Amino acid sequence: MKPIFFIAAIALLATAPARSQPLVDPNKVAPEFREAAEKRRAEQLRQRECALKADLEKVLPRDRTAFLNQCLDTMAAKQ
Repeated sequence: MKPIFFIAAIALLATAPARSQPLVDPNKVAPEFREAAEKRRAEQLRQRECALKADLEKVLPRDRTAFLNQCLDTMAAKQ
């Protein structure tokens, strides 16, 4: 029984941690896709800003999606 736990522990330690999606760098994208990359980066920054607002306001997980959608809609309306 001990070898099973030992192998399971090694398997858990050997796995890489999950990472969030990195910000798109328009300078590292082919020139024909640069405009789309710039738009994607702007969207990612808006999403991160709204997520930070949700964290600061301590929004409950069940209400987080609605809060983020409302935040993104108000940001889009401002532009």
